[in-house]
Amino acid sequence: MESDFRVISAARQTNLVEQPSPRELIDDVYASDVLTLDDLRSRLSKPVFRSLQSTIERGTPVDAGIADTVALAMKNWAMERGASHYTHWFQPLTGSTAEKHDSFLSPMGDGKVMSAFGGSELLQAEPDASSFPSGGLRATFEARGYTVWDPTSPAFILRHSGGATLCIPAIFASWNGEALDQKTPLLRSTEALNRAVVPALRLFGASEGTRVISTLGAEQEYFLIAEEFYYQRPDLMMAGRTLFGAKPPRGQELEDHYFGNIPDRALTFMSDAESQLYALGIPIKTRHKEVAPGQFELAPIFEESNVAADHQQLTMQVMQSTARRHGLVALLHEKPFAGMNGSGKHCNWSMSTDAGENLLEPGDTPHENLQFLFFCSAVIKAVDDHQDLLRISVASASNDHRLGAQEAPPAIISMFFGSELTEIFERLESGVGGRGERKGLLGMGSPVLPHIPRHAGDRNRTSPFAFTGNKFEFRAPGSSQSISLPVTMLNVIVADAVTELTGQLQARLDAGTDLDKAVGEIVRETYTQHKRILFNGDGYDEAWHREAEQERGLLNLRTSLDAYPQLTSEKNVALFERHQVLDARELEARQEIMFDIYFKTVNIEGELTETIAQSVLLPNTLAYLRDLYASGQSLAVKGLISELETLNDALYQALQELRTQNAELGGESAHEKAFHLRDNVLPAMLKVRRAADELEKLVSDEHWKLPTYRQMLFVK
Repeated sequence: MESDFRVISAARQTNLVEQPSPRELIDDVYASDVLTLDDLRSRLSKPVFRSLQSTIERGTPVDAGIADTVALAMKNWAMERGASHYTHWFQPLTGSTAEKHDSFLSPMGDGKVMSAFGGSELLQAEPDASSFPSGGLRATFEARGYTVWDPTSPAFILRHSGGATLCIPAIFASWNGEALDQKTPLLRSTEALNRAVVPALRLFGASEGTRVISTLGAEQEYFLIAEEFYYQRPDLMMAGRTLFGAKPPRGQELEDHYFGNIPDRALTFMSDAESQLYALGIPIKTRHKEVAPGQFELAPIFEESNVAADHQQLTMQVMQSTARRHGLVALLHEKPFAGMNGSGKHCNWSMSTDAGENLLEPGDTPHENLQFLFFCSAVIKAVDDHQDLLRISVASASNDHRLGAQEAPPAIISMFFGSELTEIFERLESGVGGRGERKGLLGMGSPVLPHIPRHAGDRNRTSPFAFTGNKFEFRAPGSSQSISLPVTMLNVIVADAVTELTGQLQARLDAGTDLDKAVGEIVRETYTQHKRILFNGDGYDEAWHREAEQERGLLNLRTSLDAYPQLTSEKNVALFERHQVLDARELEARQEIMFDIYFKTVNIEGELTETIAQSVLLPNTLAYLRDLYASGQSLAVKGLISELETLNDALYQALQELRTQNAELGGESAHEKAFHLRDNVLPAMLKVRRAADELEKLVSDEHWKLPTYRQMLFVK
C-alpha cells in the first residue's frame, strides 16, 4: 500500500494522473504529507508521545532524551512516503525559506550503506551562516550558525519530480544564540502573549491549566500571467514588477473582474496547487478573482500563528512552482502593474485559549461581555501606543508602491470598529452603558428570498486594522512578505498592553472594587485615552490625513525609510527586552537588514530601468523611426515622426539623469545609500518611465519588443 502511495504521489506531482476527487481530498489527501499527532501516536511509546504532546500543546520544554526515538519514527514515516533526504527547513531574514538537504544514507564501512537519522540530527544542524543576512550580528568570517528543531510545527514532505524530502521546521541562530531568522522572535512573542494573557484570564475565572496562543488566517493576493510574456520582460524576471508599461485602454474601470468567472487555465492551476497544499495540511478555504485583471486570491482557515506562518511560506512556494507547470507565472510583488490594484496579504489575527475559546468573540451581548471588552481595550491601547511598530512590520520598498492606493490602506495606522462596537464604547465612556444599534434581519424585497441577518456595522476596506466580527484584520502587510514579523509585532504589543491593564485590574480588585466595576473603569479610561486611533471613515481622504497628523497626533510614516529608524527607539528596545523577544543588538541587526534590503531592491530596479531603456526601448523607437523615414513624407508620417523624436529625446535626457543618479550612490552606509535611492533614483526612474510609456502608445506593436499590459493582463 505504501508503494502505491509513492507512485500516486509522484504521478500527481508530474501531472500524470487526474486530480483527486473532492472526497479523496478530504479522506486521503489532506495532511497526507504531514507528520501529524495521530501518526506520532501510532509510532511512539505512550511516555514519549505524551512528552512530545506536552511540548506541542502546552509549551513545556522539549525533552532531549526522546530525540532518538522521535527521529527514528520520523525517518521511517518519511521513507515510507518516498523521502530519500531530510532538511532543517528555516526562515532566514531574507523573507524566504532555506534548506540544506542531507541523505538518510550512512556508510557502514564494508562498502554498504544503511539508512540513519538520529536524535542529534533532528535536534540541531550547522548550516553555513556566513551568506545569510545578519545585520552585523557576526562578521563574514564567522560562519557558524545553528538550526534547531521546532517541535511545535509539524514535519512535512516536499515532493518534486525526482522524489521527496523530509522538511523539519527549525529556527536559525548564530553561534552566540542570537536570532537570525523570522521564526525565533515569533515563538518568543507567542510565549510573551501567553505570559501576559493567562493572568488576566484567571482574574475572569479561567482555570490554572489555560494556555493562550495567537491565531491567524492570511489571505494571499497574486497575479497570474502567461509564462511566455514573463520571459520577455526583464523587469518582471529580475525585479518582480514592471518598470515600464502604458496603462491599457481598459483596466479595472468596469469593475467586472472581482468575483468573476475564473478562466479554465487559472482554475486548473488553482486546483493543482490546492491539492498539494491540502496534502501539506494547509486549510485553503477560498479562491476567487480579485479586483484587477489577472489578479486572484486564496485564503486559508485560522490556524495557530506559528503554523500559519510556516504554511504561508509553503503556500507561496507551491503557488509559484505549480504555476510554471501550467505555463503561467504567479506574481507575488505588491505592485507588479502600475495603475492597477496592488496585492496584499490581509492577516486576520486573534487570541485563543487551548480550549478553543476566541478571546475576541463578542458574543450576542458584547456590551455585557466584560472579558471581550477588556481584551478589545488592550488591543486599542496596543495599536495606539505602537503605531510605529505596526508600520515597520509592513515596510518594504515594494509595499511602498501599494500603501495608500488601489484598495491598500494608507501608511497612517488607524483602527476601524464599525458602528455597533463604536457605540458600545462611546456609551461606556459617557456612563450610559448598554447597547445602541443592534443586528437585525434584512428583507430582500421578494417573498421567495429569505430574510438574512444584518450586521450592525459595515466593512471598511481602507482601514489598516479593522475589527471584523471576532478578529482584527491587519490589511497593510504586503503580498510577498513573510507574515512572521507582523504577527510578532502584534503579539508583543498586545502582550504589553494586557500586562499593564491586568496590573491596573488587580490593583482595583485588591482595593476591594468588584470585578464588573473595575473592568468598566479600565475600559472607559483606556478608550478615552486611546480613542484617537479609531477612525471609521475613508482612509484615502486627504482631510483624514490632515486630521490624523495635525489634530490627533498620529504618525504618518509615508515611506519605509521614514519607518525603519523608529525600530530602535528607546521605547521599542525596552518593549522587546521587557518581553524577552529581541534584545537591543538583535533589533539593531534587523534594522540594518531592512535598510540593506531596501537599498539593494531599489538599486537593482534603478540599474535595470537604465539597462532596459538603453538596450531595448531606445533601439525600438529608433528602428520604428527608420521605417517611418523610409515610408514617405506624408503629413501623418511627418507628424508622427516629430512626436516620436520629441519623446525619444525626452527619454534619452531622462536616461542620462538616471545614469548619473545610479552612479552617485550617496554615501558609504546602507542608510545613506537607501535615502539617496528614494530621494533621487526613484524620481529619475519615474521620468524615464513616463517618457517610455508615452512612446509605447506611438510605436508599432511590431517594433515594441516588450509585452504590453494589454497582453499580459488579458491574454490567458
